[in-house]
Amino acid sequence: MSIDVLASIVLTAGAAIVLSGMAVGFGEDTRSRVRIAGWLGLWFVLVAAMAAGGWLTYPHGLGTPGLGVAVCLPVIVMAGMVYGMPSLRRALRHVPLSLLVALHGVRVLGVFFLILHAAGRLPAPFAPLAGWGDVLAGAAAVPLAWLVRRSERAARPLVWCWNGFGMLDLVLAVALGAVSAPGPLQLIDAAPGTSLMTGLPWLLVPAFLVPLLAALHLAVFYRLSTGEQTPPPRWREGGNPARTGHVG
Repeated sequence: MSIDVLASIVLTAGAAIVLSGMAVGFGEDTRSRVRIAGWLGLWFVLVAAMAAGGWLTYPHGLGTPGLGVAVCLPVIVMAGMVYGMPSLRRALRHVPLSLLVALHGVRVLGVFFLILHAAGRLPAPFAPLAGWGDVLAGAAAVPLAWLVRRSERAARPLVWCWNGFGMLDLVLAVALGAVSAPGPLQLIDAAPGTSLMTGLPWLLVPAFLVPLLAALHLAVFYRLSTGEQTPPPRWREGGNPARTGHVG
């Protein structure tokens, strides 16, 4: 089995974990969870189609600017939806902080960057920095989520540090990928370049997983900045915290 086929399977599984986790965490009831999962699933299919069609492959596709839009636009859209939809704002205040952290466990899949670099298919410094950063952030996510679940207040300083590191890793990886790719923004001319990331299955990382993970980091920052503890889960039983007498 080739590394590309294996990555297709594993990255799809990782995307499904994050997708389903966000749907369960942010959905107030079954209908809203299905709706969230449906929209995220449609986005996944669109990214896969873009990769298969070479839409972002330079010089025939949109290249680095197009990839930048694919990375940043979803984060902006999700932030706008949270701002404009009271139900999502309410969900953000009540979704378990431990879940927001635990979903980053999929970032251990950054090991694929290290494998591709060893095979001569991705350049330094992009692949080693992005790969090790993701592996470290992902490896720390699950035990940290466990600590948060045991004592959210005590774990908050660690969550601040981890969340800052994880967000910085994503920003650095995107920036290094952009300046290492052929095109008008290229500053690092290191063979073989990062054009590989615009095809299947690798586009799933920058155009799907990275925006979702960045949005989760922003959600964690929001929760930490408010100082609110995760409330009891009773509010989900009726789909409306007002019905249970608990209002965040």
